[in-house]
Amino acid sequence: MSRHIRHAAVFCALLLVALLVNAARVQVVRSASYDDNPANRRPAIARYGQPRGDILVGGEPVTGSRDSGEQLRYERAYRDGPLYAPVTGFSSQKYGTTLLEHAEDGILSGTDPLLSPFPLWNDVTRSRPAGGNVVTTLDPRAQRAAYQGLAGRKGAVAAVEPVTGRILALFSAPSYDPSLLSGNGPTAQEAWARLTSDPDRPMLNRAVRQTYPPGSTFKVVTAAAALDAGVIRGLDEPTDSPDPYTLPGTTTSLTNASEGCEDASLREAFMWSCNTVFAKLGVDVGLTDMRATAEAFGFNAADVRIPFSVARSTFDTSLDRAQLALSSIGQYNTRATPLQMAMVAAAVAGGGQVRVPYLVERTTRRGGATVATAGSRPARQVMYPSTARRLRELMTDVVRDGTGRNAAIRGATVGGKTGTAQHGIGNAGTPYAWFVSWAQGNRDPEPKVAVAVVVEDSAANRRNITGGGLAAPIARAVMEAVLTP
Repeated sequence: MSRHIRHAAVFCALLLVALLVNAARVQVVRSASYDDNPANRRPAIARYGQPRGDILVGGEPVTGSRDSGEQLRYERAYRDGPLYAPVTGFSSQKYGTTLLEHAEDGILSGTDPLLSPFPLWNDVTRSRPAGGNVVTTLDPRAQRAAYQGLAGRKGAVAAVEPVTGRILALFSAPSYDPSLLSGNGPTAQEAWARLTSDPDRPMLNRAVRQTYPPGSTFKVVTAAAALDAGVIRGLDEPTDSPDPYTLPGTTTSLTNASEGCEDASLREAFMWSCNTVFAKLGVDVGLTDMRATAEAFGFNAADVRIPFSVARSTFDTSLDRAQLALSSIGQYNTRATPLQMAMVAAAVAGGGQVRVPYLVERTTRRGGATVATAGSRPARQVMYPSTARRLRELMTDVVRDGTGRNAAIRGATVGGKTGTAQHGIGNAGTPYAWFVSWAQGNRDPEPKVAVAVVVEDSAANRRNITGGGLAAPIARAVMEAVLTP
């Protein structure tokens, strides 16, 4: 009898071992395949079984979580959704995540290993820490000024702090309410269908995901290249520029919208945006130096993230002399995001240096303890400090006496550059109105803000579409919001 008992005991022990081995196989070896199986709803239930962490602007949350009482319990909620949608993006139970909600999903959902002091224990128990918070660099007053300035228009605003690279405003119009996409029911599906079929593309972040011909605002880059290369030595010296200017190797003549551009000095040409002068300057500088200067400003840089991705701004590297002339006035294949053009203005304001832009100041646990900080951003030398000083003088002249008067702020020094960019077949498209600028309060030791504004205003009279008329007032409002104590 004892022999049979021993056999039964051994058999039971083998069954127990087999059970443990199979449990280990399921939980460790095969866990990934089960997690990825579309029929497995447990990850989704766990993901939405606790409130999501918040995105903060000015110390206050602009997101929240709403208890739906359903199996996927918590849905995302947004305060002032359209105001911050170009930054937050959306978090949807059906359509996933975008922008900050996507880039910082690990922190917000509680799955980032940095949130857990005992990650192995969490793997065993299948639990997750509470979602952390993401603290942005945005200035809420600057963001609202951008939102109000673009009301009823299509376009974008980007504003940065020159000395640090902190993004102070990032807005794209038209915008949308991301709360409409949070759930997984018919309301979210209807909103998705409406938003994705809208020809105005409200879910496109034009400030960082759309590139435009920068037009005359690119003349800041061309002027920097000419001064650095020694092609121009004095701001008030004649430039030996004809009007009209025949593009090299062609019979095509380039003209100006304003008078007095023939042989104009750099100061006059910059103030009145003489195409002929800057086209010739670009050719005189040459492709190699023009390319080097543009790339120092950030053009052609791949994989730029803030932390979500930014479209690549481009300056063509294979141009003939006629194409180089057009590229030097922000046309042909030259393309830029508003964020890139804000960095151009920031480089001038920053004495020739520019810092990598960033949107997240720090991430924290739910209780407020810091998980990670942005840290010091490296500075990149774009131009000689002497060149930056002269460009600041030129941009100040534009606002004081030239085409950028609408950006002037009492009690502050403001520099700017207007632009009206042609596009479309035969330049038949409605021009884009640009304005890039920086501002320094009279009591501030250095410029506090650099801004780029682009307005796509198809409803406006073509003759009224100018950077100084449409874009400069928006830039002024954003700069005032930052400068005001």
